[in-house]
Amino acid sequence: MTSQERSGLLELLDGRSGHFQLESGHHGELWLDLDALLLRPALLSPYLDVLARRLAEAVDPDAICGPLLGGALVASAVATALDRELYVAEPVSPAGPPGELFRARYAVPEPVRTRLAGRQVAVLDDVVNAASATRATVADLRAAGATVVAIGALLVLGDRAADYAEREGVPLVYVESLPNRIWAPEACPMCASDEPLEDLRRSADGSG
Repeated sequence: MTSQERSGLLELLDGRSGHFQLESGHHGELWLDLDALLLRPALLSPYLDVLARRLAEAVDPDAICGPLLGGALVASAVATALDRELYVAEPVSPAGPPGELFRARYAVPEPVRTRLAGRQVAVLDDVVNAASATRATVADLRAAGATVVAIGALLVLGDRAADYAEREGVPLVYVESLPNRIWAPEACPMCASDEPLEDLRRSADGSG
């Protein structure tokens, strides 16, 4: 894939700068409207093909799983390309007290959940930042008896996903990456300067 094709993926995203509350509980300076990424599936197809190829080069999973909404659509396309089983993790009630980082929870619903035991699963999302949805999906897959063999996304923001993948001992596969900074609320410089915090999250937001 050429640099021009890679920049084309970024052009499909609608982003803006500011002070934002992310799903992980972190504060960030970049907000991406992930719906914009999914409006034109035909335009996404070349990038999904690249993600599928890079995943296949890294591991040989039995199945692909993605968190709703964008991650599930990406996982579906890659599972189709590689002819693998598809699982979808749905958002459920958060765990932990309000204000705690990584409270988000995702779970693969019954009855397909019973099929996960012993499966080698790759977890894919559309965009990974702090990897909140990815972490929650990985935790649920392991609780169901699956082995997570890779994580990935069309776009990776910052270095949190790479750090997480390294700690988990699995490859991180992606099409494009962008530098990005996020902070725990108590360390956020924008909070320190009293910049208003915007909360644009939805229950299935994958930006944080």
